[in-house]
Amino acid sequence: MITRTDSQWQIARISEHQPTDWRKQLANAVRDPAELLALLQLDNAQLPAALEASKNFALRVPRYFVDLMEVGNAQDPLLLQVLPQAAELIEQAGFVADPLNEQASNQKPGLIHKYQGRVLLIASGGCAINCRYCFRRAFPYSENNPGRADWTKTLDYIREDHTIEEVILSGGDPLTLTDSALGELLEQIAAIGHIQRLRIHSRLPVVLPDRLTPALIALISQPRFQTVLVIHANHPREITPQLAAALSPLQQRGVTVLNQSVLLKAINDNVAVLAELSRRLFSIGVLPYYLHLLDKVSGSAHFDSEETQALALYRELALALPGYLLPRLAREEAGKGGKTVLTAPPL
Repeated sequence: MITRTDSQWQIARISEHQPTDWRKQLANAVRDPAELLALLQLDNAQLPAALEASKNFALRVPRYFVDLMEVGNAQDPLLLQVLPQAAELIEQAGFVADPLNEQASNQKPGLIHKYQGRVLLIASGGCAINCRYCFRRAFPYSENNPGRADWTKTLDYIREDHTIEEVILSGGDPLTLTDSALGELLEQIAAIGHIQRLRIHSRLPVVLPDRLTPALIALISQPRFQTVLVIHANHPREITPQLAAALSPLQQRGVTVLNQSVLLKAINDNVAVLAELSRRLFSIGVLPYYLHLLDKVSGSAHFDSEETQALALYRELALALPGYLLPRLAREEAGKGGKTVLTAPPL
């Protein structure tokens, strides 16, 4: 097994990981569990379960992200986020296909309106990486893909509701769109006068930093909006020099960059890990935003932490960090008008 410090891991294996063209990297993602295990020099004993679990939700992980994993370590916290496992095949009470009942808020194809003043657009059903805990792993993307020609009809809903001030691009991952498709969508949104803010939720900067090309940066940092980019990193090893370099031009153009994480058993349910994640995020100009309790989607029960354990951990985290580095511990609940922010009981 190779052993290095975290700081050494950030730069050790990714200098020649892929061509710089993000589209080639996306196309060349690892999709075969056997290949992933071979790349990490891991025992094939896990392969039958991984193959079976991947039938329901396919493996997909960019090679850049694989290069951040520790060779020979079957418990690597980055690997556990993406490797299909036997635990996914065990049905657990309370874990369902649509834990947030988003289909009830799916007002138009590609549009979810749950919260006052803002709507979410499913800009793309594709992702660069299939995280095993994804709460939309069973989302009906085929029914929510209006296509470029039909976005106008979906956006009519926003045009007609002047209480909507913010559009959130989500997915899937909106940054899997080509610059051309994304540009057309943003142009239509920009023409809606009452939209003040644009928020983009994307894991691509973390798992494929080369996606933040100069052309994309110019597209999403236009002055028409107050723009927020919400990235998704769960572990400090995901914060790399490549990520810092990719985000810097956006930050220089005034785009606010936040991070949201999910509390995941055996991955980041540790005060030291979460504290280091917040510190590293802030060191590259990213503010910790939310620490989500797991959305109880089918196949994800092995990632779940009890609320009492989460609150105890969060209490310790609050002692370890200054307030501006402390993400809000939150749960999203079906039918609620906003996220439920949990407060740890006082010491």
